[in-house]
Amino acid sequence: MTSASPTRYTRIAGTGSHLPPRRVTNDDLARELAGRGIETSDQWIVDRTGIRARHFADDGVACSDLALAAARHALEAASCRPEDVDLIIVATSTPDMVFPSTACILQAKLGITHGGPAFDVQAVCSGFIYALTVADAMIRTGAARRALVVGAEIFSRILDFDDRTTCVLFGDGAGAVVLEASDAPGLLSSELHADGRHVGILCVPGTLAGGRVSGDPLLKMDGQAVFKLAVGVLADVAFAVLAKAGRSEVDIDWLIPHQANLRIMRGTARKLKLAPDKLIVTVDEQGNTSAASIPLALDQGIRSRRIARGDTLLLEGVGGGFTWGAVLLDY
Repeated sequence: MTSASPTRYTRIAGTGSHLPPRRVTNDDLARELAGRGIETSDQWIVDRTGIRARHFADDGVACSDLALAAARHALEAASCRPEDVDLIIVATSTPDMVFPSTACILQAKLGITHGGPAFDVQAVCSGFIYALTVADAMIRTGAARRALVVGAEIFSRILDFDDRTTCVLFGDGAGAVVLEASDAPGLLSSELHADGRHVGILCVPGTLAGGRVSGDPLLKMDGQAVFKLAVGVLADVAFAVLAKAGRSEVDIDWLIPHQANLRIMRGTARKLKLAPDKLIVTVDEQGNTSAASIPLALDQGIRSRRIARGDTLLLEGVGGGFTWGAVLLDY
């Protein structure tokens, strides 16, 4: 009689992040928009979003370049080499090219040649949560042992700078985690959702066809509709992952939400009865970096030593699709 195989779990071994050097303040953006005849101000942006600055990538910098810098920091933190990674997932809505995937390009830039799977996940601002969940499933089933999961975006290249309601919201950056198989629980539960009926409220409705852009290649958003949906689903999905793990809101040490809007983030914290100082906030200095925002905030929390080993973290995001999800984990 053979003994049962030990339960296999997933834990975070290391995190990393990278922001392009060019910091763009609200005043910088206001001056640029004034040249287009559009009025805005630091106070107008801060009052509505909590954002004071963001980072933009320079011309010639690719999404995979940001991902590479973040990945190297995460690998260093995990004390492992690129060749130790047997799975790469990149969450992005702004890939280097139509194909191949940014994950394959990142694999090449890291010098990994053993042929492990590499692919992109496209769920916009929920992308990192989707990618984390997929990597966890592959590790738990034995399909991978060590995964590199990256959220990377260059949203500055798909913004409409004639629309002050959207162009002030977004920034560029990348965050990464190294996940590895463990005999002790790490990632405790996850929950993913999508509702395609809301495709039109947040989208970039363009594509390539016949060698040219077909449709509009710039971001479009119905801010009121997105806000209304986000407030409801983020609280619901948070309680869902807690219930799956047999935990309650009192067990949460840190809430690390997608950094879209300070009012949405604080609203979710209130519904979870979390003190404001248990919320990791980077939106003020980074803006909304879409799939990169959660790993960026996670890495900042860890490197600032606010987050410690053994802490329970709730990660959650909502984005175009409409997509949303959450992950509960013991760090």
